[in-house]
Amino acid sequence: MIRKTVLPVLLATLWISVSEFVRNQFLLQTYWAEHYQKMGQVFPAEPVNGMVWGLWSLVFALVIYLIAGKFSLMQTTVLAWVIGFVMMWLVIGNLGVLPWGILPVAIPLSALEAFLASWIIKKFQPAPTA
Repeated sequence: MIRKTVLPVLLATLWISVSEFVRNQFLLQTYWAEHYQKMGQVFPAEPVNGMVWGLWSLVFALVIYLIAGKFSLMQTTVLAWVIGFVMMWLVIGNLGVLPWGILPVAIPLSALEAFLASWIIKKFQPAPTA
């Protein structure tokens, strides 16, 4: 039970967390910081923000786990990507806090993130019975 439920969710959560951290704190940090500076704000990078992203990663992994039980790997990936990223970008874009310049980098990396998280979870699912 644990190997087929908790372990894949935790591994996917770990992957998502690392992916988010590398993408936003290393690759795109300058875009975020400059965008927030133009708005007269400081990009939120306090430990509490990191904890919320950790919670987001766990919830995202749980959603992927639930979707993966009903759909193929590619369907799971696309659904997860739309639920996890496209909807978030629509909301933060509407609020004016999305630096649009990140999307050429963020789109493929977030798709890779959703794919690998989906793959990790699918790897641990029991084989369908006939």
